[in-house]
Amino acid sequence: MPRASFLRKFTLSLFAAAIAGLALAGNAAAADKTFKLAWSIYPGYMPWAYAEHSGIMDKWAEKYGIDVEIVQINDYVESINQYTAGTYDAVANTVMDTLTIPAAGGVDSTSIILGDYTNGNDAIFIKGEGKTMADLKGKTVYLVQYSVSHYMLALALANAGMSLEDVETANIADADFVAALQTPEVEAVVTWNPATVQLNDDPSVTSVFDSSEVPGEIQDILIVKTDVLKEHPEFGKALAGAWYEVLDIMKKDDEEGIKAREFMASVSGTDLEDFDRQVATTYFYGPEEGAEAYAGDTMPAIIDSTTSFAFSQGLLGPDAKDKGYVGVELADGTVVGDESNVKFRIDTSYMQAAAKGEL
Repeated sequence: MPRASFLRKFTLSLFAAAIAGLALAGNAAAADKTFKLAWSIYPGYMPWAYAEHSGIMDKWAEKYGIDVEIVQINDYVESINQYTAGTYDAVANTVMDTLTIPAAGGVDSTSIILGDYTNGNDAIFIKGEGKTMADLKGKTVYLVQYSVSHYMLALALANAGMSLEDVETANIADADFVAALQTPEVEAVVTWNPATVQLNDDPSVTSVFDSSEVPGEIQDILIVKTDVLKEHPEFGKALAGAWYEVLDIMKKDDEEGIKAREFMASVSGTDLEDFDRQVATTYFYGPEEGAEAYAGDTMPAIIDSTTSFAFSQGLLGPDAKDKGYVGVELADGTVVGDESNVKFRIDTSYMQAAAKGEL
């Protein structure tokens, strides 16, 4: 083969290989900038559904040169389990369940949004009229065991001068809350919305406690894998930007706000009137208020209360010798618990940036 022809072919081969390498590198880079968020049906998480549906999430993701997929998981605990297993980069859940599932499982997570606290969304129901917490004594209470519902049951019992030793508990999925009370064997259930508003309309059952009696105690948050957030803070910025834009829309009573809530209602399996009742029992934080609450004096007490419950129920794992097994880094950098095992961090910078219009 003539030398010139050989060199030409060799050069073209190198060029083709280089192009292929660049394409692979480009695909890898694109993959590195595709992130996934999981959420489940609950009024405090429904803004994520609208962020996906409306294109608001896509708009904010494009601003920061990334892709964000928002995925609905039909079972709440399963959404957290999948996040913990590595399927998702972010998940909407609670402070309590962050501590007992990903953090206790060794997954380092950072919460960048304090979304709301349940102000009546969660409730305890007993069959029959005129019942009280005292009527739970000796009964089996059905709930999502070892979740934030279990924690609320403990708080409610303590408020009534009782304890978890006064009841038995049995596990059900959140999709089965309403159906469970229709069966003869179930006398009591701990629920969250949308089931709570349905059962409040049922004259055959009595609500003996709801989360409005412990305001601020049960907080809904967004957590992101800490290593992902450190490498890609733009992911956190896009999430915060989309969240607060949707929150502003859904609070309005104009055409846009009503259409947003109608969509959220339909995804929740209900109508606008019913969904608005759920929103009314959800205290949504604006960005400035959320940042202040997350950095405030009450957070150490909430962490202490939730870790105490988690440890008492064996939810911090077999290696936990005390309630401080999981280290929690507060907004000011102070660590509550084991400083060598920090797995839950609070970062208010994204909320603060949203409050200042700096996203």
